[in-house]
Amino acid sequence: MDFYQVIKTRKSIRAYKPDQVADDALERILEAGRIAPSAKNIQPWKFIVIKDQKIKNELVTACRNQTFIGQAPVVICAVALEKIAWGNMGGYWSSYPVDITIALDHIILAATNEGLGTCWIGAYNEAEVKRILKIPEDVKVIALTPVGYPAQEPIARPRKNLSEITSIDTF
Repeated sequence: MDFYQVIKTRKSIRAYKPDQVADDALERILEAGRIAPSAKNIQPWKFIVIKDQKIKNELVTACRNQTFIGQAPVVICAVALEKIAWGNMGGYWSSYPVDITIALDHIILAATNEGLGTCWIGAYNEAEVKRILKIPEDVKVIALTPVGYPAQEPIARPRKNLSEITSIDTF
C-alpha cells in the first residue's frame, strides 16, 4: 500500500475477527517499532506481545472494560524504560513519552499496511496492567493496542482543516 494511503486508511478498530495474525506479519509490525527513531537512539522501550486469551481478558478489565481488547488475537503493550531515556528534551523533560509514541505509531501504521486493525488504548489502570503483565515498578505503561483483522469498517471521523492547525514562520 502507498504510504499516504496507509495514513488515510488507518482508523481505530473496536471489533475484531477471531482470525489469527500470521507470525511473519507480526514480526514485520514489531520490526517497524524497533527501527523507529528515539532521542539519542537510546530506544527506551519494550513491546509486550500478548496472545494468551486469559491475559487479554484480564486486560479488558484493566482497560475500562473495553471488550474489543479481548476480541483481538494480539495485544501489544508499549512500555517505557524511563531510567535509560534521555532526560533533557527542551531542557526540562524526558524523551520517553515521545520516543514510545513514535515507535507505537510505526507499529500501528505497519499493522494497517498488513491489512490489520489497531486502536490506541490510553484508557487503562496502570497498576492493574503492571500487575497482569508483571511489569516492574520502575517501568511506565504508555499505551496498548489490540491487533487483528477488523470485523467492521468504522466511519471516517472528521479532521480539522490544515489551515486550522498550521502556521508559517511564527505561531
